[in-house]
Amino acid sequence: MPPSRNKDAPAAVKVGAGKGGKAATINDIARLAGVSKKTVSRIINRSPLVREDTREKVEALMREVGYTPDPMARGLAFRKSFLIGMVYDNPTAQFIVNMQYGALDTLRDSGFELVVHPCDSRSPNYIDGVRRFVQQQKLHGVMLVPRVSEDQALADMLDEIGCRYVRIAAVAMDKPERMVVTHDHDGAAEVADYLQTLGHRDIALITGPADYRSAIERTQGFLGALERRGIVLPESRVVEAGYTFESGVAAAEKLLAAKKRPTAIFCGNDEMAAGVYRAALRSGIQIPQQLSVVGYDDSPLASRLWPPLTSVRRDTRDTGRMAAAMLLQSQDGPRPMASVRPHLVIRDSCQPPE
Repeated sequence: MPPSRNKDAPAAVKVGAGKGGKAATINDIARLAGVSKKTVSRIINRSPLVREDTREKVEALMREVGYTPDPMARGLAFRKSFLIGMVYDNPTAQFIVNMQYGALDTLRDSGFELVVHPCDSRSPNYIDGVRRFVQQQKLHGVMLVPRVSEDQALADMLDEIGCRYVRIAAVAMDKPERMVVTHDHDGAAEVADYLQTLGHRDIALITGPADYRSAIERTQGFLGALERRGIVLPESRVVEAGYTFESGVAAAEKLLAAKKRPTAIFCGNDEMAAGVYRAALRSGIQIPQQLSVVGYDDSPLASRLWPPLTSVRRDTRDTGRMAAAMLLQSQDGPRPMASVRPHLVIRDSCQPPE
């Protein structure tokens, strides 16, 4: 007589348990576990109406066969989407990667998946492109990353089609429950205080594009803090660049070619600060002995430069976590605005002026 078998134990199966060796379906899981398809659906969606031993048996079986619920199929079955979108326009590569990691941290084990949509916000039909993306994917909600988060017309369009969204921006631009604010003004003000404390007064600023809200806030925060300490920068000491390495090189070359060089330069992001390093090296200027440099974002690049770059840290990954979590929350009633507070990370790229 063959040995008895526990009737609640899942049958031995192979990965690809579906017919013809195809990936297992929800019907396969129900058949192999000896339960109804509705029970499997309840387990996938974490319904409390399932016995714990049944839940454990079915979840063990799903892991064994490598079964993963299809978010689009679930959306059709439950008449709602299990997809979160992220819309962005030309941020630095590391910035968007960290933002994605943060969102995925939140979505892991939630049943939701992340889909991304890069776009060109300067294109005349980019809002129509975002509309098609949202409607074709039937998105549950959208994370709007700077710079597109600053576009009120885009937010209005999402409101019009009934798609929930969260805007990540330097300042509050919407209802509290739709905002993650990064307080760029405060981060830049901390840089100004630090450089002045070191004794710098002949300071230069390389800003981001003038139509980016983050660049506006960082510029105003930095200049305002200097003015409160009695330091007013002449126009020749403020150069607009494009948040890129190449534009940082060009801006630094202009500043360092002056008859009287600045003793310190604050850059609106780390990419442009790396450009300052390149220009200084070409000119034979030593950092920090002859020139102090500060960046913004505290990207991995900051600690890899030599000397390591002093930079303002804003936790991009945590920002992504917050934004995704807000989209998963109930929309019942107002909620407080989420905030990510920046702070200065001091390394070896600054010292008192000679």
